[in-house]
Amino acid sequence: MSSRPPLGTGAGMLRALRSRNYKLFIGGQGISLVGTWIQQIAMSWLVYTLTHSAFLLGLVGFSSQIGMFVLSPLAGVVADRVNRHRLLILTQSLAMLQALVLGTLVLVHSVAVWQIVALSLFISVVNAFDMPTRQAFLIEMIEDRADLANAIALNSSMVNGARLVGPAVAGVLIAAAGVGACFLINAASYLAVIAALLAMRLAARVPHGPVRRIGHELREGFAYTFGFGPTRDIILLLALVSVAAMPYSTLMPIFAVQLLHGGPSTLGFLSAAAGVGALAGAVALASRRSVRGLGRWIPIACGGFGAALIGFAFSRSMALSLLLQALVGLAMLTHLAVSNTILQTIAGDEWRGRVMSFYGMAFMGMMPFGSLLAGALAHRIGAPRTVALGGAVCIAGAAVFAARLPALRRLVRPIYRERGIIPEVAAGIEAATGGGSDRP
Repeated sequence: MSSRPPLGTGAGMLRALRSRNYKLFIGGQGISLVGTWIQQIAMSWLVYTLTHSAFLLGLVGFSSQIGMFVLSPLAGVVADRVNRHRLLILTQSLAMLQALVLGTLVLVHSVAVWQIVALSLFISVVNAFDMPTRQAFLIEMIEDRADLANAIALNSSMVNGARLVGPAVAGVLIAAAGVGACFLINAASYLAVIAALLAMRLAARVPHGPVRRIGHELREGFAYTFGFGPTRDIILLLALVSVAAMPYSTLMPIFAVQLLHGGPSTLGFLSAAAGVGALAGAVALASRRSVRGLGRWIPIACGGFGAALIGFAFSRSMALSLLLQALVGLAMLTHLAVSNTILQTIAGDEWRGRVMSFYGMAFMGMMPFGSLLAGALAHRIGAPRTVALGGAVCIAGAAVFAARLPALRRLVRPIYRERGIIPEVAAGIEAATGGGSDRP
């Protein structure tokens, strides 16, 4: 337990910022993520204006994420072996290079769909190594492990604050300066996070045992992650949602133009509305004094995500669509952040890179298949029915997960007793899965 004095409610929401390195990370990454969201909106708009094809929107989404599926397990082994700090500097530098090349191609009027696909494949490889490394590196930035859950919630707040600002800025930039400027702004934004990483002061990392062959460590990581019911069920539900529902965002240009009769600003507002909801969810999670009762929000949020998507699919009102997008963002963020928090607290230090690589594989790695499937389905049955079908799958998955909560409680309780991890975390997971009489 921490020896630091208790904080007030407002300060408690920001308690992870007491760690200097984490404070640097939040500042630099916050700027970079605004640029990332600007690029994502610009990329969708560029592909749609070049092709007017739902299938090609799905193909580009597939290309930008397939690396997470293919390489995440290997990346997890690498993240558990090497200096994570240096690896992050490399991945962020390569991401900056990709944005710079893409912006240059657009500005000299030489961009083609095959180039967009190739550059999307490149960034998917970079992200495959960046995501598990960044997730595993989080605990190295936090001086007091009691602040880990708060750090994850603040990180989600940062991501979704950027999601709120980025798409709105992108809509204005596309209309005023074109998509090329969006890509160059994203390239410049990476300088902030690289500078923050270089400014960190980190203790030497102690290796966890001897380094073995990659294949052996891959098998160990798989067995550790999927041999334990709670981590397995959380990751499998994330994978289901990522295939069935997350790729709705690749079809957003169709909703903005064909169904709501708007343009790039409409697309930006819809994405920003989801960011508002997600930011609200992240702030609510950060304000919690403990994680008691947190786990039960996984099926609630997953089911809510599905219901909001079904409503959005059949909305033809801009005001209603914005409201439903806010609910989509709120539910999606809650599901992801709670899953992340529980996985990080369950995983042992020597396994964290590999566990979080499977989290990344489930969250981002399955999305390319969903993007491809969504594009193909939308071509045949239309975008609204495709999104509604994904929402229905989310609701079904949430129901199955909820039915398994009592079994998860029995598995989690002895793990936290043995490790002596934050007592309130153990109580929270037990309460979330139906154990204990002090559930709020």
